[in-house]
Amino acid sequence: MPITHGTAEPIAMDEEQNLGTGSPSQAQQLPLKTPKKLTLIPLIFLIYFEVAGGPYGEEPAVQAAGPLFALLGFLLFPFIWSVPEALITAELSTAFPGNGGFVIWAERAFGPFFGSLMGSWKFLSGVINIAAFPVLCVDYLEKLIHPLESGWPRHISILMSTLVLSFVNYTGLTIVGWAAVLLGLVSLSPFVIMSLAAIPKIQPHRWISLGQRGVKRDWNLFFNTLFWNLNFWDNVSTLAGEVDSPQKTFPRALLVAVVFTCLAYLVPLFAVIGAVSVDQSDWGSGFHADAAEMIAGKWLKVWVEVGAVLSAIGLFEAQLSSCAYQLEGMANLSILPEFFSSRSKWFNTPWVGILLSTLITVGMSYMNFTDIISSANFLYSLGMLLEFSAFVWLRRKLPEIKRPYRVPLRIPGLVGMCLVPSAFLVVIMVIATKTVYLVSGVMTAGAIGWYFLMKLCREKKVLRYSIAQDGER
Repeated sequence: MPITHGTAEPIAMDEEQNLGTGSPSQAQQLPLKTPKKLTLIPLIFLIYFEVAGGPYGEEPAVQAAGPLFALLGFLLFPFIWSVPEALITAELSTAFPGNGGFVIWAERAFGPFFGSLMGSWKFLSGVINIAAFPVLCVDYLEKLIHPLESGWPRHISILMSTLVLSFVNYTGLTIVGWAAVLLGLVSLSPFVIMSLAAIPKIQPHRWISLGQRGVKRDWNLFFNTLFWNLNFWDNVSTLAGEVDSPQKTFPRALLVAVVFTCLAYLVPLFAVIGAVSVDQSDWGSGFHADAAEMIAGKWLKVWVEVGAVLSAIGLFEAQLSSCAYQLEGMANLSILPEFFSSRSKWFNTPWVGILLSTLITVGMSYMNFTDIISSANFLYSLGMLLEFSAFVWLRRKLPEIKRPYRVPLRIPGLVGMCLVPSAFLVVIMVIATKTVYLVSGVMTAGAIGWYFLMKLCREKKVLRYSIAQDGER
């Protein structure tokens, strides 16, 4: 049964997987074996790596606003941002359990144009974000292998690390999911040891310090650090079609992941602030490694640095999976041509999405990221505003649809829940630079142009699109 906008039926798992087959003969060519599904534990760690990957990167919050505000930020911001985003993801992923996630939500709420726009915004922000992780791996490895600092050895190492990590993604979500479990446990273990070793050295009065005298607070850096470390909860929604019993598994995984992620940030932050006395300016990115050496010795510093490389690998794998399955979901909705839903015969993975994401990642790995990443955050913010709107509108538009998990609020309460994080997004966008506005504007114009190009190709039958969705349109 094709998906229709006139019914309140959710996208069934079998239907969603068949949207892009095009014809019975093509459907018969699909792998006969039943693909393995993501279970609870791997899904928890994939969500963890979609969002955080460890306490790496939280240190600038202390540098920007002092210890007390940093601790309060990581205590309170999850309730302002992470919890609402996770609740929305849980409800909509269980109501529409198909690959594509937020693209499906926007398309069902407002139509194909907004579905395409959402997909473009989130995909662009995602691949730009992914491109930073191979560079981060090499940045840490160059401390041990000095030739990687510059020149062709550095370029070759970035390229090879990207290709190897992409091939791991190609082998399937089951392998990626359990690899995320292993990477998560190993990369977090030095922080557990550091936090325990810090206990005898902790002086609680350091937790309530407002910061060093004469140091001006950088609120822009502070809020961007919180935002960067605690967003992307909805990315895992693009994998909903690959999850075993998503109606039950998704809410549980998100609940555990929210608690797990927040503790992974807070425990080391409390430990290091309480145990180490340094100038506020020393709290830059990577300071946790220096703190580990102060607390326990050089060996723990090396372990934290190795953990950073493993964390970057986990972040790369989780977010590449999200981008690849998002493109498959967009093909199932006829937003992209049908070949984007093609699956590997050997691993049953969306190889076209993985290949395209990898090629873009390779190209961006050698660019200056400062303004581009800020632009990616701007596009992500636009997408989140659209996502909040779609969430509320779907409650109004399709009130009778089956929601295995439902946020226990009526529409006025949902609006209130979404207003606070939306206001934060507006603040982030208002303080952006002119360059960010320009780059984001060009990318958005390109996304709009892409929608009308795909619409023309569909009408002229230049490319093949999902037959079920063509009939619906």
